[in-house]
Amino acid sequence: MHLAYPAVLAALLFCTGLYGVLARRNAILVLMSVELMLNAVNLNLVAFDVWLRDTLHAGQALTLFTVAIAAAEIGIGLSVVLLVYRNRGFADVDRLTDLADDDTRARARTGAPASVPAPAPASAAERQTTGDAAA
Repeated sequence: MHLAYPAVLAALLFCTGLYGVLARRNAILVLMSVELMLNAVNLNLVAFDVWLRDTLHAGQALTLFTVAIAAAEIGIGLSVVLLVYRNRGFADVDRLTDLADDDTRARARTGAPASVPAPAPASAAERQTTGDAAA
């Protein structure tokens, strides 16, 4: 068996999944793209296992482990996406900022880059010396 055919197919599957993760905004499509990337890895594991004629079949054992992890990942990920959709009414990855702090939310609204440090809040002593007690 030529190793090039499954390797090229796995590379195409992985690149398609990577494009899906980077370009999609819907969380379910992102999860599907991650599954596509995992299937590309599984194809490589089995192809190299057959090509190397491993007596322990380590590639196939790792593939079974990866399939089990992928099933758990998709179950938990899909339940989280469904809960977010039920509570918010959308499953857009870019609009999910509930776990972000207030500075990150303000930067996202104004379009400021994340590398710019946020101004530190004034302490009580600084407010008293400047006469800005209402702040």
